[in-house]
Amino acid sequence: MLERLAIDPDREFPLDPELVHLNHAAIGPWPARTRDAVADFAAENARQGSRRYLQWLETEAGLRRRLAAFIGAPSADDVALVKNTSEGLSLVAAGLDWQPGDRVVTSAEEFPSNRVVWEALADRGVELVQVELAGRDDPEAALEAVLAEGGVRLLAISSVQYASGLALDLGRLGRACRAHGSFFGVDAIQSLGALAMDVEAIDADFIAADAHKWLLSPEGIGLFYCRPELRQQLTLHQWGWHMVEHVGDFDRKEWEPAASARRFEPGSPNMLGIHALSASLSVFEEVGMERVEALVRQRAGEVAERATAHPDLELLTDPARMAGIVTFRHTGVDNAALWQGLMDRGVLCAHRGGGIRFSPHFHTASATIGRALETVDRVAAEL
Repeated sequence: MLERLAIDPDREFPLDPELVHLNHAAIGPWPARTRDAVADFAAENARQGSRRYLQWLETEAGLRRRLAAFIGAPSADDVALVKNTSEGLSLVAAGLDWQPGDRVVTSAEEFPSNRVVWEALADRGVELVQVELAGRDDPEAALEAVLAEGGVRLLAISSVQYASGLALDLGRLGRACRAHGSFFGVDAIQSLGALAMDVEAIDADFIAADAHKWLLSPEGIGLFYCRPELRQQLTLHQWGWHMVEHVGDFDRKEWEPAASARRFEPGSPNMLGIHALSASLSVFEEVGMERVEALVRQRAGEVAERATAHPDLELLTDPARMAGIVTFRHTGVDNAALWQGLMDRGVLCAHRGGGIRFSPHFHTASATIGRALETVDRVAAEL
């Protein structure tokens, strides 16, 4: 049983009882209220068309305010609603005034979203430095050492590595970037919704995260945070009616980009995604991120503890540097085949980093984790 929460997990997450969902690091299930919000929005549109469009805009504005509070941003003006993490990172990659010889530092274990955008700058003379963090007792020190070499324009790092589950000390890295005059950008998709986030406390310049993983929302909606004083330093490459200062004044001939982060949103907002994310966000607001984070770490700890105690499993995630992702490998069977067997039996997980990645959320019951690891044994015995 889950500890008493402000929500009813069984009612809010009516997953198929035959299913074991440990794949929030890939795609999270929608809460019931999000399912209902999407259905209600669709039904309203089908019956009333755009009659309540002004109310939709109020929902959009409210979501910006709530997301700003959720990440500790000073103002709703600091939050842009984007399609996904890649779009947010691309706003930085395409927007900064790069000079030949500039360096971007990241890890050697990044998801392609936080690698490809920087590799694409090679023809502008920008060097991508990929630092090996795996197996290091102090991965932050390895990044700090490269920052200290100089010439680093941007440290672009994932808050939690998608395969190993390594959770970095973002506050420490933010302070290092300030000390060395580098920008600090965070791909937060593997922590936002699992761990509390405070962009000012970690001294972040940029944050990007899609909402379809730990935020339990649809694909196609996410957020991009830009430090207020840096907004106008990002050159714009997309233009449209929605990114102008006087949005809605369609007869106005003179225009300028919005002073707010809306300048990064050229066209019509994703109203369906906005209503869905607004509903999902209320789950985290009601439970509280302190409680969510504690439960995520507790459930991940249960996976790590059981994997460590298992004679045939090798834990690949450092339990001392863990968020919600736990990756392990079976030493006696092919892990790709093991993953496929788990999926065939309704255990939703991922094959990452040479092993099996489990990613429980706060609503995941301990019994669910037990069922998953029992299934690991059954599948392995058949291989």
